[in-house]
Amino acid sequence: MIKTVVLGGGCFWGMQELFRAQTGVTDSRVGYAGGSVDDPTYENHTGHAEVLEISYNTDQTNLDNILDFFFQIHDPTTINRQGNDVGTSYRSVIFYGDEAERQQAQDFINLVNQSGRWPDPVVTTIEPLTKFYLAEDYHQDYLQKYPEGYTCHYVRPGGSYLA
Repeated sequence: MIKTVVLGGGCFWGMQELFRAQTGVTDSRVGYAGGSVDDPTYENHTGHAEVLEISYNTDQTNLDNILDFFFQIHDPTTINRQGNDVGTSYRSVIFYGDEAERQQAQDFINLVNQSGRWPDPVVTTIEPLTKFYLAEDYHQDYLQKYPEGYTCHYVRPGGSYLA
């Protein structure tokens, strides 16, 4: 079965590039979610986070594995910031589709906090997914097109939270 999840953790380019290589990830698309502007664009996406919609095969991976990697590739303790990117567009956020996903996200945040890996508490928000808006074509697979492009994402030391 193919499922999807929408995550925001800073600039969507870097997240997409790292997630594309994860076992079980079948597709990814960058876009916007969580804001008040209908049909947002890069120039006008007030309140929206830059997000990654991840499709994954449940025979090969699961939401916990996706969340585990998400918390390894960005700093979940900075409010509205990743690297040089500052503003609500770059907030750390998990968008959920139902109550079970919301609870799973909360449980994972608790796990990350309990790990002691970060000196500050996780500020990742958990928000209902009302609509995912696909970003412009030039943002899709950006780092595949421009390998020297900007990213603030990398796998942090410490490995899996699930170990």
